Amino acid sequence: MKTILTYGTFDLFHVGHIRLFKRLSQLGDQLIVGVSTDEFNTLKNKSAYFCYQERREIVESCKYVDMVIPESNWQQKRGDIIRLQADIFAIGDDWLGKFDDLSDICKVMYLKRTKEISTTDIKKSLAVASRPQCLSA
Repeated sequence: MKTILTYGTFDLFHVGHIRLFKRLSQLGDQLIVGVSTDEFNTLKNKSAYFCYQERREIVESCKYVDMVIPESNWQQKRGDIIRLQADIFAIGDDWLGKFDDLSDICKVMYLKRTKEISTTDIKKSLAVASRPQCLSA
């Protein structure tokens, strides 16, 4: 069985997240998603609209996701890869090169983000009460 592992905050769940999970699930047999805890987001100076438990529940409900684990710190990735026997660690290309050190224990992939959508953009858009157009598939 080929296991894929990724991490993120996954706040304001949107089509970019779904498309990421779909692409990741097509790389193997099992997709495991590490969702950043509220405490870890605080350490990263990042705030989420939804709390960890709600974000976890949302991600767990996605048909492409087989398991959700908490992401509590930067250092846990290596241990998680070994413990979960992940074959591929994949993350957005905005992290390009940051996790190359994990390539000694699994394949490391950096995936292009879905164009024209991001949680940051959604938050900015909501702040001015405009609604983006639907994205094509």
